[in-house]
Amino acid sequence: MASGPLLQPGKFTELFFLDEATAFAAGHRPCALCRREDYVRFGSIWRELHPSRIGADAIDAQLHAERVGPKARAQLHRRATLDDLPDGTFVLRDRAPWIVIGPELLRWTPAGYEDPGRRPTGVEASVVTPPSLVAVLRGGWESAVPLLHPSAQSRRIHRD
Repeated sequence: MASGPLLQPGKFTELFFLDEATAFAAGHRPCALCRREDYVRFGSIWRELHPSRIGADAIDAQLHAERVGPKARAQLHRRATLDDLPDGTFVLRDRAPWIVIGPELLRWTPAGYEDPGRRPTGVEASVVTPPSLVAVLRGGWESAVPLLHPSAQSRRIHRD
């Protein structure tokens, strides 16, 4: 982990998320400085998906374009059938963020996941996680940090 004071002018901005899935939903990749091994693993999956857009700057530009609209800066969401989404993908239901985990959905809160319920089949939802990061999750993403906060496992109805 990088050391020194946080939020230094002219340096990258340190961000802290509940877990990796939350960071992906916000459109962020692993840090190339403080999580080098994860960044390299991420980069290898990314290169398979986007061979012409490699390197941190190109990845960040792609994720930004998928995350916010060009003029209104409004968050972009896409529609997808819940059946087609990999574990770790965030969707909106009743205007709240939920994560897809196996046959279930769990509601996200700043303190962890709550309110487990079955993932409905044949139902469309608004996908929060940017498409390229959904593809990374589908591509078998594994990192040194947990994809999910421990509350995701403790709250699940059906534990694997």
